[in-house]
Amino acid sequence: MTIRDRTAIVGVGTSRFSKAPTDTPMRLAAQAFKSALADGGVSRDEVDGLVINIGWPLGVDYDRFAEALGLRIRFADQSWTHGRFVGPTLQHAAMAVATGLARCVACVCGVSFIQERGLLGGPGDFEGTREEGGTHEENPVYGLTAPAAGAALSVQRYFALYGATSAELGAVPIAFRKHAALNPAAIMRSPLTLEDHQASRFVVEPLHLFDCCLVSDGAAVVLVTSAERARDGARTPVFIAGMQGMRAGPDEFLFATPGLGIGQQREFRYTPTEEQLSVYRMAGVTQKDVDALYTYDAFSPLVWFVLERFGFCGLGEAAAWTQKGRIELHGELPMNTSGGLLSEAHVSGWNSIAEIVRQLRGDCGERQVRGARVMQWATAWGDSTIFHS
Repeated sequence: MTIRDRTAIVGVGTSRFSKAPTDTPMRLAAQAFKSALADGGVSRDEVDGLVINIGWPLGVDYDRFAEALGLRIRFADQSWTHGRFVGPTLQHAAMAVATGLARCVACVCGVSFIQERGLLGGPGDFEGTREEGGTHEENPVYGLTAPAAGAALSVQRYFALYGATSAELGAVPIAFRKHAALNPAAIMRSPLTLEDHQASRFVVEPLHLFDCCLVSDGAAVVLVTSAERARDGARTPVFIAGMQGMRAGPDEFLFATPGLGIGQQREFRYTPTEEQLSVYRMAGVTQKDVDALYTYDAFSPLVWFVLERFGFCGLGEAAAWTQKGRIELHGELPMNTSGGLLSEAHVSGWNSIAEIVRQLRGDCGERQVRGARVMQWATAWGDSTIFHS
């Protein structure tokens, strides 16, 4: 069974993004929700499904949100409080619509990382201290209670295996900063040079400050409905063409390709199989058809890892592959054209989903990817969704 082209995104909305406390997650999410309704020409009463990515204490819970916004929901879902569930949350919405559980589902993420920054490491990090740490080795026994630690150790191993360097890694945040400079909504729009990148302090060596995502407040909402209803909507629909789920297992590691994780590092050459690239089969496209790629760029090396995981380049080749503007707006494969988590805002990746929709509608002005028809969301932990206009 496939749900290829059976569902579509009809509206997106975002709040203002900020590095200073501006409002509660509930108010931010409400702003984004109202913006999404207006964008899609959808009434509040048409929304009968609700999926939440990032609940309390960083965000809002499904029941409180429905109550506050006066929604009458017949399908509700809420993920673990972590940004890695962007793709699965969107996929749950699409599956709910395709199976008749709901007619129009709002995907909601409203977060206040500024007000709750104590949850991002140390004793307050509920994931880093759960049951001896997460599978990405946020392990309090070793003092590793923040996500940056796992990412840093993975890329250090990558450097050792393939001879890649921090200077090569700098191409990622520099590219995304160039994109953010063209985005009025982005928090960080000032130029970033390689010298700036290399001179910035280490957060966890070898990750420099500019290799790590913003800590910010904001919200984004995406409205998913059936393809039939979307074709009659106010805006150009963006169809969900293909999906594959998030992976888990003994070789999986949140911040690297399989086999590079802490406690998993060995001589292991990961080559993606057809099953691990099933998103392309469902969508009826190949990597060469993808006009732009978007990913959860909490840390710069995740960009390298997703390129290798999904076969855009070979294992150990991403460092060289991302040089000379290849992932910039007018390069071979533009990535995270809004600036991503590294430069636009940390809305757990939902700002990139909104960007995909706006790009495929042709609404992005100076940062528009010319002739874009097919775009992909994919992560280092294996989930992916492909969209087309």
